[in-house]
Amino acid sequence: MRISSEDLPRHLSKGLGLLYVIHGEALLLAIEAADAIRSAAREAGYTEREVIIAEQHFKWAELRNSAQSMSLFSSRKVIDLRIPSGKPGVEGAQALQEHCGNLNQDTLTLISLPRLDGTALKSKWFGALEEHGTIVNAEEISLGALPAWIAARLKRQDQSADTDTLTFLAQRVEGNLLAAFQEIQKLALLFPAGPLSFEQVKDSVMDVARYDVFKLSEAMLTGDAERYARILNGLRAEGTATVLILWAIAEDIRTLAKVTRALQQSGNLAGALRDARVWGIRQKPVERAARRFTPAFAERALRQAALIDKLIKGLRQGDVWDELLQLGVRCARAGGR
Repeated sequence: MRISSEDLPRHLSKGLGLLYVIHGEALLLAIEAADAIRSAAREAGYTEREVIIAEQHFKWAELRNSAQSMSLFSSRKVIDLRIPSGKPGVEGAQALQEHCGNLNQDTLTLISLPRLDGTALKSKWFGALEEHGTIVNAEEISLGALPAWIAARLKRQDQSADTDTLTFLAQRVEGNLLAAFQEIQKLALLFPAGPLSFEQVKDSVMDVARYDVFKLSEAMLTGDAERYARILNGLRAEGTATVLILWAIAEDIRTLAKVTRALQQSGNLAGALRDARVWGIRQKPVERAARRFTPAFAERALRQAALIDKLIKGLRQGDVWDELLQLGVRCARAGGR
């Protein structure tokens, strides 16, 4: 069974399972999910907890020994297994499958993993975990879904805000759920229960957006010129190297050039994306851009990127930040009327 971290409380209210697996890149959601499961386990009588960290050179026999050994002080315990790399290896894969086949009512297993790639999600060991347990997805909240997420968190502390205020707050904490959590808690301390005004939120919330070049490129690919400009300004204020920004943008434009050429020849977008090795979280943004781009437009964008490269190296005169803005906005608006 697969559920989202937001669905976990409702799931736990119906009864506790014997195996839970948390994976994803949203650290806050993963931490909250693990805390909720451990709390439910304590209430159900699992009073002992053994933490096992499967790092390099870990002996997987420890998992089997932990599952088979009973405590002198408690009849029920939680095995808190953490696999930081998300790659158990051959021995670990076999150990996890064997563990799934030997679950018992006196032991609850909680496994924490980072975000997994497609290969791991299709592996036999992950399939065994999914077959015998509950998979909790702790994925990052997209910018579009962030206002609703913030509204739900405000509701927990008997506060609310209108759409414009929620959007403003989402933009200020974009890509940083831990910071969002802290800002929401701060609003509970500063203001009483009830509706929050835009001015109250604006005056109290810091600009804690975590700007990075990959979100910049995502904004360009999805056609969000305004967001691209905002993130670029944030990167400039943080002193991010222009060569790194250009590299991220140019890599995606090169990918689009390859995808659009293949698409023009075959008419098969899925095949073009696969041949360009575009999958996972990159697939949807690149797919959206590929529907707007043409091979000729991608080639022109690459030529502009090459000129910006010369500008960064001091071989041309001009404002590199203005050039990066023009390139990104032009690509974001590609195909527009």
